[in-house]
Amino acid sequence: MKENAVKDMTTGSPAKLVCGFFVPLVFGLLFQQLYNMVDTIIVGKYLGVSALASVGSTGSINFMIIGFCIGVCNGATIPVAQKFGEKNFVQLRKVAANGAWLAAGSALVMTTAVCILCRQILMWMNTPEDIIDGAYAYIFVIFLGIPATYLYNMVSGIIRSLGDSRTPLYFLIMSSVLNVALDLFTIVVLKMGVAGAAWATVLSQAVSGIACLVFMIRRFEILKMTREEAAPDIQIIKYLCGIGIPMGLQYSITAIGSMVLQVAVNGLGSMSVAAMTAATKISMFFCCPFDALGSTMATYAGQNIGAKRLDRIGEGLKDAVLMGTVYSLLALAVLYCFGDDIALLFLDADQVQILGQVRQYLLVNAAFYIPLVLVNAVRFLIQGMGYSKRAVLAGVCEMAARAGVGFLLVPYFGYTAVCFASPCAWIAADLFLVPSYLAIMKKLGKEQQMQQTEAVLTEKPGKMSQRKHRARIRYGA
Repeated sequence: MKENAVKDMTTGSPAKLVCGFFVPLVFGLLFQQLYNMVDTIIVGKYLGVSALASVGSTGSINFMIIGFCIGVCNGATIPVAQKFGEKNFVQLRKVAANGAWLAAGSALVMTTAVCILCRQILMWMNTPEDIIDGAYAYIFVIFLGIPATYLYNMVSGIIRSLGDSRTPLYFLIMSSVLNVALDLFTIVVLKMGVAGAAWATVLSQAVSGIACLVFMIRRFEILKMTREEAAPDIQIIKYLCGIGIPMGLQYSITAIGSMVLQVAVNGLGSMSVAAMTAATKISMFFCCPFDALGSTMATYAGQNIGAKRLDRIGEGLKDAVLMGTVYSLLALAVLYCFGDDIALLFLDADQVQILGQVRQYLLVNAAFYIPLVLVNAVRFLIQGMGYSKRAVLAGVCEMAARAGVGFLLVPYFGYTAVCFASPCAWIAADLFLVPSYLAIMKKLGKEQQMQQTEAVLTEKPGKMSQRKHRARIRYGA
């Protein structure tokens, strides 16, 4: 095993480990969002507001389906981090192999199902008639690329579970550059419209996933498997489903709230849809550090819970929240000063109404970034500890809050209510997650104390006598 290929997060300064893992990961996510933004910028500039609204109207359904894929992959790779923390490398390889089998089966089923139902879902969402054809052309291709999504996220998740957050960054940079080139080629040269942007995204992610897989096979000797280790194991797959599916559902349940909100926005007209599209893309870019923080805490907690280093988990969480809070304040300042300029990347200066709505959305959301820090850090931390069902319930809280805003407030307060939907969802999730984390830590602390007590009581008599003899000498008895 190459010493620099993996990183043990069970020893050393939690702050340095969290920061060292976080920084490459956040750059990777920024590049991932970069090519998503490039899609939107090129579509908005070359194809117009109507095409921009077409792509934007698919955001919630895209998040629901692709988010489920990412959640399954993230959940299936958490046991890899736990087995690495235990130093049980044989079981680690079995878990990694069966995670790949699970991803392959899920990709086949999901691609078939969502491609068949794609247009019907857009109709259920009340997508405006003037943009539904463009929305269908875009999202259908994205759904055809579900296998590429599974490939990249499963491979990169395994690599991150071993403590390496740099390798996925390198391949995402490559993917981002390729995506920009393909966007321009398919839209400007081939005149493929919004479908061209979708093909650019799918192809660039497929190339990134394949390259990442080849690198992982060649570089990580800890993953060199025997035929027996690589064979499908129904019990392990069931175990991975028990972790991965709840994490996938967490994304999808959260997305249901976003879909309800999207339906409400669709009812406000294509101009509001375009404003929310541009604002969401910018917001997602600025939220990348929060996502990176979450992935960092999942790996950190997974390795430390596997090594039974419960004391380090709380320390790591404190450091993560501090880092996230500092970033939140900086992001708010940047968006306040330069939000209008950033919006002009997507829109023309004469679209005054839309630009004003974009600024409103960005500032309202940025004012509540600190609650978002807690959502990501705490939720992914307890997932890494093996409590993925709690994260699902947090997703239910988010869904209920967003859906409530969409159903109850948007009809009366219009676009202003849309701006407060995500902050309401984050606060609702925190009200569940923080008490859950405290309860889990209290429970695990008691269990650990009981195990230590039992270990002392079950020591051999000879050893116990020696302990008593040393104690007598030490205390002068």
